[in-house]
Amino acid sequence: MSQGEQVNPEVLVWARESAGLAVDEAAHQIGLSKTSGPDKLIQLERGVRLPTRSQLARIAKVYRRPLLTFYRPAPPKPGDLGHDFRAPRGDVPARTQALLDSLLRNIKARQEMVADILLDEDDVTRPLFVGSCSITDGVQAVASRISHDLRLEEDFSRTGGAEELFKQLRQRTEDLGVFVLLVGDLGSYHSAISEDVFRGFTFADKIAPFIIINDQDARVARSFTLLHELTHIYLGQSGISGSPDDAESNRDIDTTEWFCNDVAGLILLPENFASEGTKFGPDDRASALTFIKEVSAKWSVSEPLVAFRLRRLGWISRPTYSDLNQMFQSRWTSQKLDTKAANRESEGGPNYYVVKQHRLGSAIVDVTRRALRENRTTHTKAATILGVRPSSVEGLIGSTFGRRKAALSEERRK
Repeated sequence: MSQGEQVNPEVLVWARESAGLAVDEAAHQIGLSKTSGPDKLIQLERGVRLPTRSQLARIAKVYRRPLLTFYRPAPPKPGDLGHDFRAPRGDVPARTQALLDSLLRNIKARQEMVADILLDEDDVTRPLFVGSCSITDGVQAVASRISHDLRLEEDFSRTGGAEELFKQLRQRTEDLGVFVLLVGDLGSYHSAISEDVFRGFTFADKIAPFIIINDQDARVARSFTLLHELTHIYLGQSGISGSPDDAESNRDIDTTEWFCNDVAGLILLPENFASEGTKFGPDDRASALTFIKEVSAKWSVSEPLVAFRLRRLGWISRPTYSDLNQMFQSRWTSQKLDTKAANRESEGGPNYYVVKQHRLGSAIVDVTRRALRENRTTHTKAATILGVRPSSVEGLIGSTFGRRKAALSEERRK
């Protein structure tokens, strides 16, 4: 047997398969020769030959695994990343699923690092609301509890549009002790994961609860996803969620999804959103669409959410709801294509640190800053938590808190 790194070939097979790569595809990306590459990779996976250090480094990069993973004595057992609340589906490509699995592992590792930092703080306040509710409490009770905790009856405005609504909800959710991140890729648009694959996921940790919202989805949909995932945290459930319409069967998981959908919908559109009642029949698509547009603009929510609420209230029929949903989906697909085309033609873009801070949220940057200043973590670990290079940590922290001070000064002047 040729000289090389002593690794368990079963780990090589597991890493490639979990990355969603076929042998020939993996061999090409690793940089093995076109003609004999697949055979060489099969030999590595059978233990006939051992990988060189440089080959193993390339394999780790292609498979999106830390290099140390390949020195494990055996493939790791699947980690507990919570429930999969999405509808059963067989149409997600293996590579896309592998990207999603990598994203879940990445966020879970960062969440655990944040939890460790918080446990080291003397005055850490545990979010006691995690797991404090049950489906048996009922939609109204849980919606009222969350609305109260978010102080939605105190100085809460609906006049700034959907993005301002999300900004307020996000800040108030972080004030409760929940970290809210916008993440839809592994650091590059090449690894972007569509909202058709996942809308959001939650780690309902009792120290550092995390909510991840897929930033590939429409901005106007983020408030609903945030509140849906926050409901999961109140129920004490970690897991990944899809579209509001994914839950169709009679599984227990689907019951949970409908419950979280209804809670989020009720918070965003309380019972008085249509106090005068509807003035159209369940199959009057045109009148329903007009009504939906009016409610969407008044309450700063998405039109699909209004349609969802109308359907759940029985005010529009299932065929009407299906037609409207198809129209909304087609419009969103067209908007995404237009946005991509505009981005390709535009020069420059927003400041790097501004974009990063927006995606990370203030809470996780604040915790990382405190840990650094108190010498309770290193810049290398801080970079992992924030998803940036170590050289960018100070710039991100400085930019974030510089803008925060400027905003506070502006508020005082007003």
